[in-house]
Amino acid sequence: MPRPRAISRTDSTLISNADMARVFNEIADMLEISGELVYKAVAYRRVADAVERWPDDVAHLFQSDEPPKIPGAGPALTTKLAELASTGQLAYHDRMRAQVPSGLLEILKIPGVGPRTVKQLHDELGIDSVEALRAAAEGGTLRSLKGLSARTEENILAGMARLTSRGTRLLLHDADALMTGLVGQLREVRGVRAIEPAGSLRRRKATIGDLDLLAATDDPARLIRALDGLTTVEHVLSAGTDKSSIVLAEGPQVDLMVCPPAAWGSHLVHFTGSKEHNVALRGMALDRGLSLSEKGFKVVESGELEPVATEEEVYERLGLPWIAPEMREDSGEIQAALAGSLPTLVSLADLRGDTHVHSDWTDGVDSIEVMARAARDLGRAWIVLTDHSPSLGITRGLSSERVAEQREEIGRLNAELAPFRILHGTEMEIRADATLDYPDDLLAAFDVVVASVHTARGQSTEQLTRRTLAAIDNPNVDVIAHPTGRIVNRRDPIALDWPRVFEAAARTGTALELNGSPRLDLDDALARAAGKAGVRLTLASDAHRTEELDQLRYAVSVARRAWLAPGQVIGTRSADQLLELVG
Repeated sequence: MPRPRAISRTDSTLISNADMARVFNEIADMLEISGELVYKAVAYRRVADAVERWPDDVAHLFQSDEPPKIPGAGPALTTKLAELASTGQLAYHDRMRAQVPSGLLEILKIPGVGPRTVKQLHDELGIDSVEALRAAAEGGTLRSLKGLSARTEENILAGMARLTSRGTRLLLHDADALMTGLVGQLREVRGVRAIEPAGSLRRRKATIGDLDLLAATDDPARLIRALDGLTTVEHVLSAGTDKSSIVLAEGPQVDLMVCPPAAWGSHLVHFTGSKEHNVALRGMALDRGLSLSEKGFKVVESGELEPVATEEEVYERLGLPWIAPEMREDSGEIQAALAGSLPTLVSLADLRGDTHVHSDWTDGVDSIEVMARAARDLGRAWIVLTDHSPSLGITRGLSSERVAEQREEIGRLNAELAPFRILHGTEMEIRADATLDYPDDLLAAFDVVVASVHTARGQSTEQLTRRTLAAIDNPNVDVIAHPTGRIVNRRDPIALDWPRVFEAAARTGTALELNGSPRLDLDDALARAAGKAGVRLTLASDAHRTEELDQLRYAVSVARRAWLAPGQVIGTRSADQLLELVG
């Protein structure tokens, strides 16, 4: 599967930002497995996170004698970064790999299995491979260890299954980037009248299998030749008169379907899906004496085929208003359309601001001013700066003294940038014992307080729920960020008692976040349930550098799949209206 998104390396560099970060994260893993002091692993993870988010090619900067000042990288770690940049390898990493069995790093990829558990499994049972772990879990051996149980064995086996099943699916963000490149190259081919993504990508699902692309063209053969001839194509699976299937060098398969412009509407409906939505539409067509396919409507009695040029016409022939692609999952959208109760979905244009943005005061890359100016350039009217609180050590969280200094800096910038506003917020850790990381008097001084769980994720559902409810019930907390803590394709969500969480959030007016980073958390199913329960929602980028501010659009995608209207989303308000709402 593709790596997480990162900056591409230039031709002159040996190693990408993503691979440098991978090396440092592996060192951190191996340090923990080896029983080294935790602060050493934390230091490597902090640098890895900063490098992966760095907006420029880190190796190239080192090679150009312009080494970047990576947050958390003192002289020793900077020397290691320089070695990686100049050689593509790190001797210290190689020595650690020689000491730690490679199978232990493979075990770490299993969702829910951390370095301490790996060390315990290796030290006490001699487990040094995924297969050995599978055998021990299936044989009931793990429950003999302190702190492990039959439930642990079940979770590990389930994690192995999930790891296998998700290995070939693309994150929405990565699928978007690949598709944008393809469309940009094919749009100008002579004869192309329209070209759009189709399938699950157009429906904005969190993960995508094959990429579906649909084009209306006067010259299908020319367009298919253009696709098959792209330099990014690894090999052509098949090429016909109305379809081509290719595999990109990056990995995924792309299926290009072509159609005449006169049948664009019915083709777009058909190839957008979902399958269940299309089946329901075909049933409605049969009730009207029509057969619906990608080619259009065929009159059953006469056999006459009527192509349809727009999606709106397809739905109109069935007595329906146009239904947004994100809703086409046969989850009540057709019934709502018939009843005239389809919601007007929130759009990116509806959003006035972003409620979750970081800076280089903690674990971000860019300064407050640079982040603010970039957000303003994207059309935002305000952002909430939400740098971290102290207990999340990897982020260099802010002490109360640093909070006061940051408040002064924000005041100075607001005077310069008006009418754009920076609201002073925090992303505060909800500790393992359900207490909050800042005292109430400090929390009350922030404009917006965002609370989140990053640590002790292995607690029981009841403990995790109690922590979340403690934050929701605190009158100073305005938002619960990424409530399940998932990272798509990389980390599974925690389990909460959602009816209790939704009831408390609706009662207190605490917003739940839809995070547009690769977390995509809440997911669309939970977000829709929250909306139905009367919970306020907020859409946020969780940007740690300027390039990530655009992640807000992915939060919008989740919100649209969750049937959310602008009024349910707090970011559609002005800064003053937001402050009044959370005040």
